[in-house]
Amino acid sequence: MKKILVIILMITLPFCFLLYSIEVNTFNKNIFLKSYDKHNITHATEKSKEELEEITEIILDYLKEDLDGQVLSPYFNQKEIRHMEDVQLLFKYGFFLKKITFILSILAIGILQFKGKWKSLGISMFYGPFIWHGLFLLLLIFSMIDFNKYFTYFHVIFFDNDLWLLNPKTDLLIQMLPEEFFISIFIRIILLFLSILAIIQIIGYMLIKKGKDNNGYIIKF
Repeated sequence: MKKILVIILMITLPFCFLLYSIEVNTFNKNIFLKSYDKHNITHATEKSKEELEEITEIILDYLKEDLDGQVLSPYFNQKEIRHMEDVQLLFKYGFFLKKITFILSILAIGILQFKGKWKSLGISMFYGPFIWHGLFLLLLIFSMIDFNKYFTYFHVIFFDNDLWLLNPKTDLLIQMLPEEFFISIFIRIILLFLSILAIIQIIGYMLIKKGKDNNGYIIKF
């Protein structure tokens, strides 16, 4: 039972915070607005900052509040709306998985604490994130070498159609959110996620120390 809880925690806790990192950055409107200024999106779209801000708020509300695709119709064509419907569904799964992994993490932590298994709890929190550190550092490095390649892989894996292949000359969505935007937000997501993992590991190390007596031997609970 103890080993199962440790394995569950090693998987669910980091995964929960990965989804949290994605959500925090995706729904931060200021990230979008700064990108519009940095990449001169007003010129590319021929829309004012106020219009871009209004459209951004509608997009984020659509994704988070499960709104009907018709709210997008004043701004986007049917291909863009259909793609956004796919994106909305992907976020629905993400929100659901975040809740599930959060509940499983809390249950595992609660049971280990209740049973006094501080060492096991600490081990899962300290050693588990190392796998995630390695995986996402490699992903970050590979993406920086050829972001477009791995961004394409992402779409091929998570979407079963080619609606995401938009035309920057005619489609507002890709004009507002060019590749540079996705590179920037991807880096922010990874850095926040790895920072949270580091905090988890510090807490895990402290819990491992808590499971030792003054002579450095592990206390058996």
